[in-house]
Amino acid sequence: MPIDKRVANAAEALADVPDGATVFISGFGGAGFPNVLIRALHDRGPKDLTLVVNSATHRYSYTHELIEAGLVRKVVCTAARGHSKEPSAFERLWMDGKIELECMPQGTFSERIRAGGAGIPAFYTPVGFGTELAKGKEVRSFGGRDYVLEQAMTGDLALVRADTADRYGNLSFRYAQMNFGPVMATAARLAVAEVRAVLDEPLPHERVQLPGVYVDRVVAVEA
Repeated sequence: MPIDKRVANAAEALADVPDGATVFISGFGGAGFPNVLIRALHDRGPKDLTLVVNSATHRYSYTHELIEAGLVRKVVCTAARGHSKEPSAFERLWMDGKIELECMPQGTFSERIRAGGAGIPAFYTPVGFGTELAKGKEVRSFGGRDYVLEQAMTGDLALVRADTADRYGNLSFRYAQMNFGPVMATAARLAVAEVRAVLDEPLPHERVQLPGVYVDRVVAVEA
């Protein structure tokens, strides 16, 4: 049977997401947020989720809907503070002790996910040494410099926004839309992409920015 990773809609693409899943969600700045998939995940309603996302409070991302609905147990991110004078839904829950937070530098965040996708269990980095971020972590010296051991991250599901896909799951991104999508897809057991268009013919190889071997399902959505 020919490979065809196209799925009719976002609800069908996420119909088997279980409670307790660790979910990677792409997005940075104003680009690459898989908001159609996020809303479909909200409507499905799995509980006790761990969200791995660059920002817990970004105004362009619908992740706040998952948090407000009480579906999220923990957030792993690089930015947890909102830009509004009023606390975000996440901030209120965190201050009330109703949601967990793990915050880290953005480079460490990205590398922990990349390592998970590459099968590297842990790595040493100088980032965070001597700060609260290194508390309780192993430290070793290499070449006269101290490094902190960071664990790789893997997930159950990656939600990614791209511009174009083909039926084989190969993805092409538009500019900054690419951000964390590729590394998240490699580190997740199931990767689902929402795209502007899905092609019947294969993407030209020079346009493939994430090979279909890392993508399980693609959904065409309106902009």
